[in-house]
Amino acid sequence: MPDGARRKRDGVAPPEPQDARDTDAQESGAQEADAQETDAQRRRRRAHFLRELHEAKALRDRVQPRRVKAARMRQAMRMRTFRW
Repeated sequence: MPDGARRKRDGVAPPEPQDARDTDAQESGAQEADAQETDAQRRRRRAHFLRELHEAKALRDRVQPRRVKAARMRQAMRMRTFRW
């Protein structure tokens, strides 16, 4: 049975073809919104993200002290074997 006939029988309409102009308009709208964002807003979002990242790393360090100690030892070994 052809695909179109099955869709008609099941009561599901075939998807409408999307116009390429619609996607271009959406992309340009997103670019305009990005352009309107100021540097201060971007720096504020970045600072917020970095604070949360640091907090998550600190929590992981408290919860898994053995893993943190092993990572510190590996880093120390890398630094001892590094040649200038």
